[in-house]
Amino acid sequence: MSFDTAAERIDILVVGGGAAGMLAAVAAREAARKLQIPDTDCSIVILERNAAPGAKIRISGGGRCNVTHSGTPGELLAKGFLRREEERFLRHALYAFTGSDLVRMLALQGVQCEARPDGKVFPAAGLAAPDIVQAFGRLIREARISVEASCTVSSVERVGVAFIVKAGERRFDASSLILATGGVSYPSTGSRGDGLLFARRFGHTIVKPSPALAPIITHVKPPGELAGVSLRAVRLIGSAAGKQVSRCGDVLFTHRGLSGPAVLSLSRDIAELFRGAGSCDVFVDLFPGLRPEELQEQLLRESGKNGSRMVRKFLQSCPIAPPDGVSGEAPNGTIPSALVPFIMRLAGLSDDLQWSGLTRDKRTALLETLRRFPAGSVKTLPLDQGEISAGGISLREVNPKTMESRLVPGLYFAGEILDYAGEIGGFNLQAAFSTGWLAGESVAGSRQEDCG
Repeated sequence: MSFDTAAERIDILVVGGGAAGMLAAVAAREAARKLQIPDTDCSIVILERNAAPGAKIRISGGGRCNVTHSGTPGELLAKGFLRREEERFLRHALYAFTGSDLVRMLALQGVQCEARPDGKVFPAAGLAAPDIVQAFGRLIREARISVEASCTVSSVERVGVAFIVKAGERRFDASSLILATGGVSYPSTGSRGDGLLFARRFGHTIVKPSPALAPIITHVKPPGELAGVSLRAVRLIGSAAGKQVSRCGDVLFTHRGLSGPAVLSLSRDIAELFRGAGSCDVFVDLFPGLRPEELQEQLLRESGKNGSRMVRKFLQSCPIAPPDGVSGEAPNGTIPSALVPFIMRLAGLSDDLQWSGLTRDKRTALLETLRRFPAGSVKTLPLDQGEISAGGISLREVNPKTMESRLVPGLYFAGEILDYAGEIGGFNLQAAFSTGWLAGESVAGSRQEDCG
């Protein structure tokens, strides 16, 4: 093996101290110890550009940190990764290190977790994201892993069978390299896309990063009366150039556009529609649990028995019907009062209209508005405000059973640097932990002869 004598020699070097990088290092040490490789014969180092590892975990979920999602690996794959290629790629990783494995690992470090009815798993009451980071810090220390913080990597290259990594005035010679630098979302946490540039220099194909789990900014800001108004268990629809995508869940009107679970979940699909067509209109189906004829029947029934009642009064008290198996983050409610005047106006109905005055044409207009309430036209989906980013290293160029590059032996990837993006609900953090674990475990196995 050819090493630069001026460089610091490392057996396993991890670039990036986020969820994937920390788990990769811990897994590598655990696997090496199982192989009876002495710690002194297998050095493991994390290079982290921030002052401390775990920056993105600290702000996850507003500081609460939705660490994973309850259920079997198969259930997580089915619920959290809706694109077949990504679900298949992540299968080995999520079975290698499950959500239950993560919860047990944290519990052993004194951080208990609990699942909510919607399946999201959080630290127990009184605990939060910093406790998660501290738990991983203890694991890293117990594993005798060196963390080089405030260490920004400027270049990575392959020389012979070694990786030369430069960071400022320092150089590291690594036998094996794990890139876990994240995507491009929340650059303030250190995810600035550097790892993608390094991977491209190694010949890897980079799928252009795009927003995922991001809010929508609309061309026309929602009226002030709607800012902060939530719609529970509705269907959000994105429509452009004859194509349509949709997702059910909660929607929040903001001062600049739309947010909430359904918006974040659908943002990746909407971003792709927007990029392809140059525009995208967004609608809300307020009654996703009813077929059009069922909603029509409900309106007819109300008109027949309460002719003197004002239509807007009915709308203010009419329960939203979510689709089967879908509920919002809060109990299902009625159409918010603040939204009713806009529904009436868009349907061409006067505020004092009674059911007895609702003609067939007016009823049809009301039905269409309830099924397809215009929520705005997309102006942008801010990439830097997404909880994660889609795009990254092409999955076809990475071995899903090991996370090793198919192009460069000894080079491994983990976490958001890879081209996948899961649903909201703890799926992406679990994927980061799982791919990190699999990469670290695989590196140690491949290093058995060199480290022993």
